[in-house]
Amino acid sequence: MHIDRFLRYLEFEKRFSPHTIVSYSSDLQQFVVFLNRFEINDLAHANHEFIRSWIVELMDETISTRTINRKLSALRTFYKFLLREKIIETDPFLKVQTPKMQKRLPVFVETQHMDMLLDNIEFTEGFEGIRDKIIIETIYQTGIRLSELIGLKERDVDFYNKSIRVLGKRNKERLIPFTETYQQLLANYCTSKKNTDFNTQNEYLFVTNKGDKLYPKFVYNLINKYLSYVSTIEKKSPHVLRHTFATHLLNKGADLNAIKELLGHVSLAATQVYTHNSTDRLKNIYKQAHPRA
Repeated sequence: MHIDRFLRYLEFEKRFSPHTIVSYSSDLQQFVVFLNRFEINDLAHANHEFIRSWIVELMDETISTRTINRKLSALRTFYKFLLREKIIETDPFLKVQTPKMQKRLPVFVETQHMDMLLDNIEFTEGFEGIRDKIIIETIYQTGIRLSELIGLKERDVDFYNKSIRVLGKRNKERLIPFTETYQQLLANYCTSKKNTDFNTQNEYLFVTNKGDKLYPKFVYNLINKYLSYVSTIEKKSPHVLRHTFATHLLNKGADLNAIKELLGHVSLAATQVYTHNSTDRLKNIYKQAHPRA
């Protein structure tokens, strides 16, 4: 079936993440169900009119523009694959206009709130507290993604050169430097982990209270818990800490290209969204400081 071939192509040739492949599969299956109502059993036989009708149906169901565009992105990539494989002759998306999406600025935690969290909040005693704090420090000081954090292995840490090797999207590696302060915190965590009597041993750097590999919900709950102590922002997730990392670097004058490399972005356009936060900050400073503002 075309969808199975497409998903294998994403996994082995494009090296998409498992999470992305699952999302693409789900979106394509949803379009299949839609087409079945019109007795169309093969996505290759659908034209632009059916795609437009699906968009209208999704909008009528009050699905967010962001979610609709994500589904359409999966479908667009699928039809490009069919065109590449000469299964279809014309891309139906040439006559499809996707819904315009309002740009949302990245949510981030203010510097004073991060200082309060890392310097004043008391973490749980023992291994659990040491682990919780170093996870927060790691995301905030390196800007890595949740999946990258979970996938870190002990061998990825180079204490001598003060850097962490990160395996990012599409298996692209990058090195992220860290400070001496972070080095001490990480060394303390590794010692605590080594002295903890776990039932299982694995190669992953960060582990649960039982010594198992971390999982997304575990990290989400941890970040949400501690950010709630110092911030009233609505969204409190690992990705917010990643946004905070980038925004704080930019506010301190870091080069945008350097931030791009640290974040593991393929395109500079993905990094430029942080300049809006920095511009808003400069506008506020101007209004407060200039006598004619």
